[in-house]
Amino acid sequence: MESDFPQELADALVRIQRLIRRRLRGGLTLPRLSGAEVELLRLVEGRPGIGISEAARALHLAGNSVSTLVNHLVRDGYLIRETDPADRRAARLLLTEAAEQRLGDWQRRRAELVGRHVARLDEADREALRAALPALRKLALTLHEEAEET
Repeated sequence: MESDFPQELADALVRIQRLIRRRLRGGLTLPRLSGAEVELLRLVEGRPGIGISEAARALHLAGNSVSTLVNHLVRDGYLIRETDPADRRAARLLLTEAAEQRLGDWQRRRAELVGRHVARLDEADREALRAALPALRKLALTLHEEAEET
C-alpha cells in the first residue's frame, strides 16, 4: 500500500462530506442543524426509544454533550423525551413529525445532489465508486469497532 494512500483517502472522504454539507445548507429556510444534531436524529430514527446514555455510546460523545443536544432538539420541536416506564430515571427519545419530515427532506436532497454529480462521471468512474462501496462499508465498520473498544 502506498504510504500516501491512507492520507489521500481520508482527505477525499472529508472533502466530499464537507462539500455535501455545505451544498445542502444552501437554500435552507429553517435554522440549520449541526452535524451532531443530525447524527443524533438519524440515530433516533433508526433506534426509536433509545436512551441518552446509549445514544452517547453509539455516537462516541460524552453523556452531557448528548443531553445538551437533546435539550436543543426538544426545544426546537424535533425530539420527544419520554420517561422510560422500566426506569423512571431514564429517558427514551423519539422523533417528532417535524424531525421525520426534515430528515426525509435532507435525505432526498442529499441523494439528488450526489446522484447529479455521480451522473456527470463516466461509466468507468461510476462503476469504480460502486465497486468501492463494500470496502468503504468495511472500513467504516472497523473504525466503529475500534472506537467501541476504547
